[in-house]
Amino acid sequence: MAGGPPDLDASPPLLLESHQALMIEVVLYTKPGCCLCDTVKIQLARLRTVQAFEFREVNILDDATAFAEFHEQIPVVFIDGRKAFKYHLDEKAFLRRLQARPSQGEKAEHGS
Repeated sequence: MAGGPPDLDASPPLLLESHQALMIEVVLYTKPGCCLCDTVKIQLARLRTVQAFEFREVNILDDATAFAEFHEQIPVVFIDGRKAFKYHLDEKAFLRRLQARPSQGEKAEHGS
């Protein structure tokens, strides 16, 4: 047999794309030796057990553009491409942002 029907072969990627489109993306800009960054990483790991989201960590020392923009602000957390927190992460505010995401429309605020 030469594979399955074309629609069956196409289904997994379509399902994956649809799942990825619904998944919230959280990006943490960080660098090695940053104590505040380590704290935020621990918080995000814990929060992923409460609310699912895609997580990506960017080491600003490996990314010249990120370094130029964030070298004095780390850690910086983006949610779906919008700056949400810097220096510290308020866990309750973070979860509220994730839960409010489908009905979005609010501007990102900087955490303190």
